[in-house]
Amino acid sequence: MDEHTLLAEQLDYYRAAAAEYDRPYEERAELRDLLAVADDLPIGGDVLELACGTGQWTPSLAARARSVTAVDAAEEVLAVARGRVSSPHVRFVQADLFAWRPPRRYDTVFFAFWLSHVPPARPPDFWDSVAAALAPGGRAVFIDDGPAWAGEEEVVADRPVPAAVRRLQDGSRHRIVKVFHDARTLTDDLTALGWSAQVRPFGGHFIGVAEPSAPWGGLDCSSFGVARNRHPWCTRPHGRGLGERRRWAPA
Repeated sequence: MDEHTLLAEQLDYYRAAAAEYDRPYEERAELRDLLAVADDLPIGGDVLELACGTGQWTPSLAARARSVTAVDAAEEVLAVARGRVSSPHVRFVQADLFAWRPPRRYDTVFFAFWLSHVPPARPPDFWDSVAAALAPGGRAVFIDDGPAWAGEEEVVADRPVPAAVRRLQDGSRHRIVKVFHDARTLTDDLTALGWSAQVRPFGGHFIGVAEPSAPWGGLDCSSFGVARNRHPWCTRPHGRGLGERRRWAPA
């Protein structure tokens, strides 16, 4: 199966799965734990949320942001998200994330469980588009599944584009792109692309914060009104930054 066909099937899956999309968050404690982590991430200012889905993360973003623009390709999941979020500072946009370019720049670009759906040939263009969407001093914040989560998926082996099969309650089967990024390798890949990144495992998942281009001396959250020595993702006075222990850090 070629990449374009797989991406089309992936979109069809999310359109068909809108009514069932939230079920894993109800059933899996580790996903609820991840939602709680948003309070400890450097999210603020004007936020662009990519692949917002049914809006599981959007309320947390809206609580910390000046504004949120939440984008997804599937109108069906956006309909659920609109019902979940009523803030006048949140705007929903239906668009193909591989083609859409925002008309403005943002302080934060956030995406949860989207990077793993980007085919392996596309990350350079994807990260270029994220960088182009960031205002000076802005950062990308992202959460996704690591290799340990592969056992939770029905992985399709020996394919040119990594894929998994998702099944819906009606018995239908849908193939999606599914790339399980290792935190260390992803950090190295981002560095090679000109980003300064910190990616940390969180159970079977990972959490990352990245800023485009050097020089970079650690995450400075002062633009969000957060004291540098008090926020777990910001640089401490002696520059230890993300090496400091964080409240959400796995034991």
